[in-house]
Amino acid sequence: MSERAPRRRRGLLAATEPVRALASAGAFAAGLPLLQLAPRGEPHPVLVLPGLMASDLSTRTLRVWLRRLGYPVVGWSLGRNRGPTQEVVDELPRLLDRLAAEHGTAVSIVGQSLGGIYARRLAVRVPRQVRQVISLGSPFASADRRVDDGTPGARAFQRYAHLHTPQRLSPARGSLARGLPVPSTAIYSRWDGVVDWRTCRQQPGPTSENVAVHASHLGMGHDPAVLWVVADRLAQPRHDWQPFRRPTRFGLGSLFPPED
Repeated sequence: MSERAPRRRRGLLAATEPVRALASAGAFAAGLPLLQLAPRGEPHPVLVLPGLMASDLSTRTLRVWLRRLGYPVVGWSLGRNRGPTQEVVDELPRLLDRLAAEHGTAVSIVGQSLGGIYARRLAVRVPRQVRQVISLGSPFASADRRVDDGTPGARAFQRYAHLHTPQRLSPARGSLARGLPVPSTAIYSRWDGVVDWRTCRQQPGPTSENVAVHASHLGMGHDPAVLWVVADRLAQPRHDWQPFRRPTRFGLGSLFPPED
């Protein structure tokens, strides 16, 4: 019975993902006036990467939101994300290089799910071009094993394995859950119905942290708590990064679960 209970819970979370994602969209619309109070920082380029089987359309709300905060934001413009294909491995570093050169400064990368794994690999590969990494429900702790852990996300990834190149975005060895050479924030949810939330956490350190939210996996790109965290992180001074502190004004703290 002890083994069946977690499986039933995972099944329930997976089945309710679409409904809970819609609930996050509704909460975003209702909470938009309060979200206008989110921190704003120095304008700098932000690259937003979509999750598996998603395109830039899936990150539109997030990108529009960040643009309103004053950041020059771009999507990846590589169509649907089918995993680490040769095109992705070749084009993402070029895109990052172009953005850094165009703006004359390092780029913050926000990656949802698989996009967050790409973001962490890029930070390892070219840390001078990456200002910080923010991952949304990204199972990077299991990325190097490339195995099916039974979650819907892992099964979907395996279905497209025949399209993937053995080449990687970075030569990193060991777990991506280790601290990065740049500041990094891993946003995760224990209510994630697509990936194992435990694989979305990194080893905490002076410039690496984990932040819990209530969101579903599919709803992270427009969940109010997630958007607040992303805005707060992007507002951090480049050379004076500080860990995230839950907001306390106007009841915004209720958007976040109790701290671990």
